[in-house]
Amino acid sequence: MIKDLNKLRNIGISAHIDSGKTTLSERILFYTGKIHKIQEVRGKEGDGAKMDHMELEKEKGITIQSAATYATWGDNPINIIDTPGHVDFTIEVERALRVLDGGILVLCSVSGVQSQSITVDRQLRRYSVPNIAFINKCDRAGANPFNVIDELREELKHNAVALQIPIGLEDRFEGVVDLLNRQAIYFDGEHGEKIRKEDCPEELVDEMEKRREELVEALADLDDELAMYYLEGEEVSAEVMEPVIRRETLARNLTPVFMGTALKNKGVQPLLDAVVKFLPSPLEMEYEALNREDEDEVVELEPDPEKPLVMLAFKLEDGRYGQLTYCRIYQGTLEKGDDIYNMSSDQKHKVGRLVRMHSDEMHEIEKAEAGDIVALFGIDCASGDTFTDGDVDVTMTSMFVPEPVITFAVAPKSTKDYQPFSKALNRFAKEDPTFQVSRDEESGQTIIGGMGELHLQVYIERIRREYGAEIEVGEPQVAYRETITAHTDFDHTLKKQTGGSGQYARVVGYLEPLTLEEAEEADDGGDKVEGYEFVNEIRGGVIPRDFQPACDKGFQDAMVEGGLIGFPVVNVRACINDGDHHSVDSSDMAFRTASRQAFNKAYMKANPVILEPIMKVEVESPEEFSGSVLGGLNRRRGMITGSKTRHGFAIITAEVPLSEMFGYSSSLRSATQGKAEFSMEFEKYSPVPAQIQQELIEEKRREEANS
Repeated sequence: MIKDLNKLRNIGISAHIDSGKTTLSERILFYTGKIHKIQEVRGKEGDGAKMDHMELEKEKGITIQSAATYATWGDNPINIIDTPGHVDFTIEVERALRVLDGGILVLCSVSGVQSQSITVDRQLRRYSVPNIAFINKCDRAGANPFNVIDELREELKHNAVALQIPIGLEDRFEGVVDLLNRQAIYFDGEHGEKIRKEDCPEELVDEMEKRREELVEALADLDDELAMYYLEGEEVSAEVMEPVIRRETLARNLTPVFMGTALKNKGVQPLLDAVVKFLPSPLEMEYEALNREDEDEVVELEPDPEKPLVMLAFKLEDGRYGQLTYCRIYQGTLEKGDDIYNMSSDQKHKVGRLVRMHSDEMHEIEKAEAGDIVALFGIDCASGDTFTDGDVDVTMTSMFVPEPVITFAVAPKSTKDYQPFSKALNRFAKEDPTFQVSRDEESGQTIIGGMGELHLQVYIERIRREYGAEIEVGEPQVAYRETITAHTDFDHTLKKQTGGSGQYARVVGYLEPLTLEEAEEADDGGDKVEGYEFVNEIRGGVIPRDFQPACDKGFQDAMVEGGLIGFPVVNVRACINDGDHHSVDSSDMAFRTASRQAFNKAYMKANPVILEPIMKVEVESPEEFSGSVLGGLNRRRGMITGSKTRHGFAIITAEVPLSEMFGYSSSLRSATQGKAEFSMEFEKYSPVPAQIQQELIEEKRREEANS
């Protein structure tokens, strides 16, 4: 039971894959007394990190699902969500950040800012989550935390300031010096649980004073009172600096940086102190909902237990006892036995079981209040639904969901596999908004779509393991798009006379391509694709007002399937500026059909092109193989966008079409003796070369001829 909301912290741990997020979570649980034995991510058989509880996570040594837990540091309750680093599971990060108040951005002291660090930072920005940075792995060969701070400033544009300096580095890393208090901190005992504070070692005094001066300068730029102390040459104490650091961190004007090695149990406790000191409580965040009657009206929410209940379901899981719904309570109080109302479906539910999650363990509770993250059982809802107690009529904005970039055709091997197969697909599509299931009407195939090969392979493996269903998987398919490149006019009449009333509609207007900026605006902040704008320039009632929305619907119908290879059409402005109607034969359906036909005719005259997803690929390889890596990317139609070296490794970034990336991991392994690794994420859609466009069109024709 949370008595003082000022003391509560809701935090997430996020980073590039393999930066040590789960290892750090494990240490946090150990030092806060939530677990009594530390397990490693790639633990022995049957073991493994507490937060990686899925079998596949233990095998692959990666986090697939975000895991929630809670702990107490001093008298501060902390809700923690450990998120995946792999871009294929990006929705797990999105939904965690949507409901958290603060974040720890974990960076490797050797690799620094990597491709996924940039993605995670973009997500932190999207939800305005204040964060502190933890430079992990200071015990690794080549560790250089100050290089990482420079990269935070240059590549992520953070106003990053060190609050610590390391005592030794690599295999001589012993602890840290706290710059605020000029104290050396050592971590003794088998698991670094005993903290020893001493004076700063003599040989580091000059370095400490220099870095402390830099810290004071950075804070002086943000606070006039502190600037006065600094300019007058007065000593600036920790007591003066801490409130400024807190205020500016909450405003996202400052990123305090801490250092350590989670694996070797050094630096974690001061990081927990920093979470409490510098990250916000729910009372310091602004939460908003929308009025259901008028969605333009914003309703401020207050984390007050006495106010009407408002909570957001941000994640679903199919547990042993039915659906488990993770919720963040923004306002009010929730008790076992309460009636709650789903604002999306208008359904009423009774709260049967209320639990706090500790990874895969459930701890029963009777009551939860504003600021809490809890889970409910047996409530049928979708991810992103808002619940209230019925006294307020509001909905909360949901999280951003990126579009799938890759699809597989899947089918059960035998009739006995059919039922568990469809059950699994229904469950996973409900749990993960980026995992999309559809049916190809022409071929009758079941199509699954997701964020990458690994994303879909994990689900295919889970269908086999968790549901015992054997499935056949087709070749991966790329989620192409189509668009137009030229302005074209249309003037189309639909005229059907039958016995009784006929169908009559005439639509006149034009199609034209939207620029990327216009497309993003038309798509209401969408992520680099989709985009459709309807322009209505009808004057004088040539098309009655009642029928004008049907024209918009008809254009959208036509955009579902483009005329080149049948993929969705994006980034188009469709305008109607003239037309005609018949007093008896015109109808909504007539104008909708006429608009669809007009679009299809005009589309083929507007120089349509096929767009393909382009991935941002980052390869880290020993320098001696960089020539092979560059050659391999070039052969895959890659455009190299950057190359740098760090500690004998080449880091190469490129933009490569997704269609060329299938099988890349095995060819990279063989070209670099298994010593290179890569990560990729969706970057943008771009036109395919003319020759490939022709091949895709011919392939589509062959498929149609064979079906």
